[in-house]
Amino acid sequence: MADRDRTAPAPDFGVKPTLSGELVLLRPVTAADVPALMPMFGDPEITRLTGSHGGVDEVRLRAWYDTRGDQDDRLDLAVVEQATGDVVGEAVLNDWDAGNESCGFRISFVPGTFGRGLGTEAVRLIVGYGFEKLGLHRIALEVYAFNPRARRVYEKVGFVAEGVLRDALLWEGERVDATVMSILAPDWSRHRGRPSGRLDSRTARTS
Repeated sequence: MADRDRTAPAPDFGVKPTLSGELVLLRPVTAADVPALMPMFGDPEITRLTGSHGGVDEVRLRAWYDTRGDQDDRLDLAVVEQATGDVVGEAVLNDWDAGNESCGFRISFVPGTFGRGLGTEAVRLIVGYGFEKLGLHRIALEVYAFNPRARRVYEKVGFVAEGVLRDALLWEGERVDATVMSILAPDWSRHRGRPSGRLDSRTARTS
C-alpha cells in the first residue's frame, strides 16, 4: 500500500471540467462571470457567513478570474442553474496538499438562490469529481458557527465534523468558532454523497 501511495499520479488540476447535474451545471469560471457573481461579494449576509473582511473591486476580480483557467494546483468552477442558465455561485477545490493527497473546499452563492437544492447538488458534483477523477483522499472545509444552513448541506453530502477552531473569526466585535469538516475517499466510495442512504434520480455527467 505504501509503495502504491508513493507512486500515485498527481491530480490534473489543469483540466477544467464541465459537471452536469439535474439542477446545476458546473463549468470553468471566467472573467465574464464577474458581473453575475458581484452580488455574492457585496451582500452583507453572505460576507458575514463566509467571514470575508474588506470590500471588493470589480476590476481586480476580473483580473483574478481571468487567470483561473491557467491554474494547475486548484479548480475554480462557476455554478450555473440549469433551469435559467444563470451563474449563481462558484465552487472551488484549493490548497492542494500533494504530500497528503488532500484539498480544501469552498462554495458560495449569490443572494436569493438558497433553499432550492442547488448547493447540495453542486457540492456532490465537485466532491465526486475530486475523488473519482482527481484521486484525492481528503477534502476539507471550515464552517462558522453562525452558518448552520451550510453545515447541514455539507453533512447531507457526507462531510464529518472533526473539531472546533475556537475564536477563529473576529466579526464586528464578536469572536466566532469554526468547525473543521472533511470527507474521505472511503466515505465517498461507500455512500457517493448520500450518507442517509436516500437515492434520487439525479445523475452527473462529465464532459
